[in-house]
Amino acid sequence: MALTKKQKEVYEYIKTYTLEQEVSPTQKEIKDHFGLKSFGSVNKYMKYLQEANLIEMDWNARRGIRVLELEAKSTITAQNDLYEEIPLLGDVAAGNPIEALENPDSLTSVPKTMVNRPGKYYALNVQGDSMIEDGIFEGDVLICRYQAQANQGQTVIAIIDNEATVKRFYQKNRVIELHPANERLKPFSIREDQDFRIAGVVVGLLRNYE
Repeated sequence: MALTKKQKEVYEYIKTYTLEQEVSPTQKEIKDHFGLKSFGSVNKYMKYLQEANLIEMDWNARRGIRVLELEAKSTITAQNDLYEEIPLLGDVAAGNPIEALENPDSLTSVPKTMVNRPGKYYALNVQGDSMIEDGIFEGDVLICRYQAQANQGQTVIAIIDNEATVKRFYQKNRVIELHPANERLKPFSIREDQDFRIAGVVVGLLRNYE
């Protein structure tokens, strides 16, 4: 619905007042600001702005005007305060290693509580079932922190000959073992001729149930 010049002025006044005062103006304040003769005139403006889906009214409240545009922005701001975007780098195998880090330009939003420690974070899509006993299933999104070292038993993203897998990390003397979390599968050792590095540790995961 198109607004007349005066209707737009009333709407902008309500919006500006709400932004600056953090409460909406009363109908009396609107009446006095625009020199309107009666509260009936104020009500006509309110009803038109409500029909235009610009405001919502609680007619029984003294400051009962809600500016819908501001509420939408407030919701987005609140979401941004709770979430952070990190790179979604591709797929990681919970099974045999597969290529990873394929899509460095993609982003995904994760709760800030998952990435609140210092460091760089990234996400990977899980394929395979070798970590199901640790609650990591195909289709999950792993949240990982970059680091080149890990503690015994820590779940890591391991790069073996340029392919990535997620496994528990163990080192005995100079022998590195990667352990699945699936009783059907056996641990395996990294051979001396293999190119191996740790690309990060798993700090959390996201799951879609639909």
